[in-house]
Amino acid sequence: MDSVECVVVGAGAVGLASARALARSGREVVVLEAEQAIGLGTSSRSSEVIHAGIYYSTGLSKTRFCVSGRDLLYRFCEEYDVPHRRCGKLIVATSEDELHKLDAIRAQAEANGVHDLELLSREQVAEMEPALRCSAAVLSPSTGIVDSASYMNALLGDAEAHGAMVALATPVLGADVSSDGIIVETGGEQPMALKARFLVNASGLGAQSFARNIRGMPSELVPPLYLAKGNYYSLGGRAPFSRLIYPMPEKGGLGVHLTLDLGGQARFGPDVEWIEELDYSVDPRRADGFYEAIRRYWPDLPDESLQPAYAGVRPKIEKPGGSSTDFMVQTAAVHGIPYLVNLFGVESPGLTSSLAIADYVAAQFPQS
Repeated sequence: MDSVECVVVGAGAVGLASARALARSGREVVVLEAEQAIGLGTSSRSSEVIHAGIYYSTGLSKTRFCVSGRDLLYRFCEEYDVPHRRCGKLIVATSEDELHKLDAIRAQAEANGVHDLELLSREQVAEMEPALRCSAAVLSPSTGIVDSASYMNALLGDAEAHGAMVALATPVLGADVSSDGIIVETGGEQPMALKARFLVNASGLGAQSFARNIRGMPSELVPPLYLAKGNYYSLGGRAPFSRLIYPMPEKGGLGVHLTLDLGGQARFGPDVEWIEELDYSVDPRRADGFYEAIRRYWPDLPDESLQPAYAGVRPKIEKPGGSSTDFMVQTAAVHGIPYLVNLFGVESPGLTSSLAIADYVAAQFPQS
């Protein structure tokens, strides 16, 4: 039986970042990915926003990882020439009744260590974004956008430069906990058993399923998985905005917001659609509900201008969930297995948080 020091299951942003952190610390690392390419799951189906860490409850792991991960991500993008832009975003109050919510958002951000939010009047917003209608807004200058595919390719390249290997089209079927490591069983064209001294379960939407197939892992510690689908629609034509536009947060998400890609193309979403089975199709009819939400802050949105773009599915561990649900980074302190880390419920802001999560994961495995 072949053996390796570290196995990372899942080649999304968090898995690749973890593999990179482990490889850079001198570990021998193999990444196992079921798909034919890296990053085809949750990581490639997001809004590609670099989040500042504004909304989340103080003290949560996701809050800490987001705030520190944001700075790490900007530095990484600059060092590895990953396309990105610190474009900023406006969180808008579209009525007088919502003005008090802006104060609450600023207070939450301050508690989280985000100290650069600026309250803007209607007139100040109009100077910045003339097409935007609101009563007031908060500007987050440290919010940005990133090319997620380029980011994951850069993670992969640096991990491989430090000796990591990636096995694509290699689904993991299960694992057995032994006295000195974990024996991982894989499928694919060349099934194999691989003994790992350390194992990172970063398989996203498949994390719970894999954890239940780790013999020796207490099944009662595996959280439930709820699928929260988010549909995105692209704008036909160019939007008259240079910043991201967010309405007030809503239960389960951040509302139908406007994001931009690096080419300036606008897209709207995500909404929140609870589903029972994985489904990435986008129903054109769901756009009907988007128009009303968008026109609260952009009244001149043209009729029939939204086209289905793509959908992502968040691996939530609580229903209905939302920003109060934390990431679950499950270590030996919880399950008692000293060479296993499970990552459950890593949804937004997982992309922003990925480098910070990776550093934490790497620190769980002591050097021999």
